[in-house]
Amino acid sequence: MKDYIEERAIQIANYIIENNATVRQTARQFGISKSTVHKDVTDRLSQINPTLASEARKVLDINKSERHIRGGLATREKYLHRQTR
Repeated sequence: MKDYIEERAIQIANYIIENNATVRQTARQFGISKSTVHKDVTDRLSQINPTLASEARKVLDINKSERHIRGGLATREKYLHRQTR
């Protein structure tokens, strides 16, 4: 694996852990695709630093379990703003 990919995977994991970030937020921050973020954290990072990969995975699992709530809140906000016009 190329050195810059390993560095990116570590930076991504640190960003996710420090900011409690979602995959989308992380992808936007680093200017890469969501699938690249996911691949870096799940596959590549587990080979480089399994402990860091586990910590980042915990944050992503929490975000995944809460995403249906966030989606509902976003939809609620959308319709609340639409009714006040």
